[in-house]
Amino acid sequence: MTRHVIARCLGDGQLSTVVRGIYGIGTAAPTFDGLAWAGCLVGGEGSRVGGLAAARLLGLGDEVPETVTVLLPAGRRARRDDGRWEFVRERPGVRSGPGRGSPPRSSVEDTVLDLCDRSDREDVVGWVAAAVQRRLTTPVRLRRRLDARDRVRHRRLIASLVEDVAVGAESPIEIAYLNDVERAHGLPSGERNRRPVGSTYLTDVKYDPYALLVELDGKLGHQGKGRFRDMRRDNTHVLLGRMTLRYGHADVLAHPCAMASEVADLLIRCGWSGFPSRCRRCARSAG
Repeated sequence: MTRHVIARCLGDGQLSTVVRGIYGIGTAAPTFDGLAWAGCLVGGEGSRVGGLAAARLLGLGDEVPETVTVLLPAGRRARRDDGRWEFVRERPGVRSGPGRGSPPRSSVEDTVLDLCDRSDREDVVGWVAAAVQRRLTTPVRLRRRLDARDRVRHRRLIASLVEDVAVGAESPIEIAYLNDVERAHGLPSGERNRRPVGSTYLTDVKYDPYALLVELDGKLGHQGKGRFRDMRRDNTHVLLGRMTLRYGHADVLAHPCAMASEVADLLIRCGWSGFPSRCRRCARSAG
């Protein structure tokens, strides 16, 4: 297209200017995907979307960021940000391979580690759990990328979380239960996200030898229709001879010791020969 043709298309509204040299079809403001593509074009060959914008494109996060992070190849001069894009020059060898997808973006594993680098501990748990829960990656692939990086903030926490999701804990509340309730108090190791024999429902934690199930209700999905689904699931499991204990976020985060005591009490009644141990929180409460 010649300059005259472009000018005519701009004049009659067939095109609009996104940034110098890059045009959108029609007069509507660019969509998020359009801005992501434009950022990669502005950045030049080898550029790719990163950070929260990559998380959105990958299905890792639901938030639409106000600014699109564009990763520039090592050695490329960073361009001035104009509020729509943040241009970041990559360090050689930090992230794996070239960007893939349309528009190109960093891999799931690199995106998770990049986001953890900018996050507090609670959000780190959320990013790692979301990546595995949404079946976007595996614990093995996450650990491989973690080991390949020389500088990672929260490295020990991420490595621990990778081990947790490897045994089946797939959400922040499940990870908290695994560490602060089950492991901290010496309870038997439950099976996670499995179906009891005869049931069509997945259960959060299953103590099969003792016919006990523990359900952990997150912030979403347990109201309205979700609440009735939970009731049907619990009733089905009772009819199959399995008892269910159900807890929410507040229980797991604020009262893990009380939870452990209740779970242990029922396990003992159902034949567990062990006895719960005291954690540091228990000792502080007693003191």
